Amino acid sequence: MEELEKYRYPIIGGVIGGVVAIAFFTLGFWKTILLLIFIVIGIFVALYLQRTGLIEQFKNRK
Repeated sequence: MEELEKYRYPIIGGVIGGVVAIAFFTLGFWKTILLLIFIVIGIFVALYLQRTGLIEQFKNRK
């Protein structure tokens, strides 16, 4: 367990690299690039919603 914690980020990077490689082989170059662009846009939207507190406001309205 200590080894997993020590090499946590290289393991995560390796898994992400493997997923991207599989996407390149199955989807093709441009579709993979488009997918990565949408993922980055989704990350920025989620960070914006988290920082502004809009998600918490929506959850607390119930």
